[in-house]
Amino acid sequence: MLHHLSLPVANIERSTRLYDVALLALGYRRVCSSQDFSGYGIEDDKDQFAIKKIDPATSAGPGFHLALSAPSQEAVDKFHEAAILMGATDNGPPWTRSTIWGQLLRGFYYRSGWIPY
Repeated sequence: MLHHLSLPVANIERSTRLYDVALLALGYRRVCSSQDFSGYGIEDDKDQFAIKKIDPATSAGPGFHLALSAPSQEAVDKFHEAAILMGATDNGPPWTRSTIWGQLLRGFYYRSGWIPY
């Protein structure tokens, strides 16, 4: 259904460094970029997730939820560890939830203020 999603960030350089490292754990890499934009995915020039420098950058707000696919709990743990090492904050360690729609949910929540990094 979705083709891609873009989120606003206050500091594109810092946010790009964070996502460059963290998204590798999920099998994604930076596939395109410009002075105020970094796009991530699998194929060159076909971003599925992007960050854009916006002034002022604000979070999406209450009710917004973004879930990224991960091949394993190990990948979730590596993503989480990389994000924390790059300066992100969270609401606790990764967790595993029972199945929903036939999929095992693994993840963690980042504080809402973290997105406009």
